[in-house]
Amino acid sequence: MPASKLPLLLAAFQYRFGRDLDTMTQHLVGDVAVGWEELGTDLLDGAPPENVAALIGGARWPSRTLDDLITLDGSPPTRMTVTETTAAAQDMTWGYVLRPHGIEVIPVQYAPSGPVFSWDSDPCTDFSNPAAWTTVTTAQPPATPTTAPAPAAPGTRHTSPPKEPLCEPHRIRPIRHVR
Repeated sequence: MPASKLPLLLAAFQYRFGRDLDTMTQHLVGDVAVGWEELGTDLLDGAPPENVAALIGGARWPSRTLDDLITLDGSPPTRMTVTETTAAAQDMTWGYVLRPHGIEVIPVQYAPSGPVFSWDSDPCTDFSNPAAWTTVTTAQPPATPTTAPAPAAPGTRHTSPPKEPLCEPHRIRPIRHVR
């Protein structure tokens, strides 16, 4: 749900990763073998205490990757490819796309794209009402054509060539929050 993930990702970019999108992308995508079980409050490291209190109210939990997966045939788990055509079938409701100018939030079952929230957006903004998002979003730039498939994101498995991959550089797969 964007009300919990969007503030966490904005704050992580601004504070923990020092506005370095490449480092944030490497941490969220490149350094993870399969995917994320949960993004935790460790992403708020370096954020001002008042922001941390406003975002999580004192509760702390660690980020956890999907390390203990077992496949039916015993083979190592592989990443799944998440695209606009496969996301709904994988029970993904929201997608978060890391772009150079902000985070695109996509309601994957209803739209192929979504609003882009500037990296400068205040993480303490109330993102619980999508109807009010137009006041905190930036215009989405035109899509750039993709000429070659990009590396798969964490927790993805290649199934068929998508019409536009969601796993370009600076993109992450939708993340489920399980607690």
